[in-house]
Amino acid sequence: MKVGFIGLGKMGAPMARNLLKNGVGLTVADLDPEAISVFTADGVKAAATLSEPSSIDLLFLSLPDEQVVGAALFGEDGIAAALKPGCIVVDTSTIDYAAAIDLAARLAEQNVAMLDAPVSGMEPRAIDGTLTIMCGGDEAAFETALPFLKHMGNRIVHMGGPGKGQLTKLVNQLLYNINMAAVAEVLPMAVALGLDAGKIGAVINSGTGRSHASETFIPRILERNFEGTYPLGKAYKDMVTAAGISARDAIPMPVLAAATATYQTALRNGHGGKGKGSMALVFEELLDVTCKTEHLQHKNG
Repeated sequence: MKVGFIGLGKMGAPMARNLLKNGVGLTVADLDPEAISVFTADGVKAAATLSEPSSIDLLFLSLPDEQVVGAALFGEDGIAAALKPGCIVVDTSTIDYAAAIDLAARLAEQNVAMLDAPVSGMEPRAIDGTLTIMCGGDEAAFETALPFLKHMGNRIVHMGGPGKGQLTKLVNQLLYNINMAAVAEVLPMAVALGLDAGKIGAVINSGTGRSHASETFIPRILERNFEGTYPLGKAYKDMVTAAGISARDAIPMPVLAAATATYQTALRNGHGGKGKGSMALVFEELLDVTCKTEHLQHKNG
């Protein structure tokens, strides 16, 4: 089976590497020549254009958003027109689930199957091949892609038809985003009331209040490190999608709405390019405190 991989960024590159490590021959493509050169230096074949690998049987995508995915497939020099019937496209990008449904329908018109297969887990898990992968799409296509997905993740779940993988990822991300908004609000409050930021952070991360959000971001907040993670501005798109679902289907989401207001305030304050931990800056400014301490305790000691 001939396998292609488009998108060799922070997540795509290690996923592609794990395919190679497990003996999968790849043709890779990326708009960044430097990203491609890292692979070609090891003898991996590179496509000159996105539309070149027309003999591909299984094509993986790892791209920033639905606009880029749509352009890669159906834009000028897009690959969709060159895909042969029976090919399977596995999109590991995180995109709007309605867009995933639309793209799958367009590819189905030319007898190409599409799996929306967003991943959960940051770069270290992509490197380790321990991602959680949520898949939507045709079950037979899923079974064909599964042996390859197992090289990238250790929890792979078929959630249903087209779009269901992206919808599952959205649910997961909303809980994560809400948790982070809560951390950003409560930590400065604790400091304003006289608690040591490092000590309360250590209590939270060893107690029942801990979450992946608190474990990831409390140490970063205390170190005044608001860079190097997924940008707040991009994470906000999940809140927008959920707000649309809430309005369209008349599903009340009061906690989500409150958390969204925190994201919006942080964006208005110019923090869109920083990580989610930067939401704490909003409340620090409001309460005239700084969540910094000499008693910093990390998750791993």
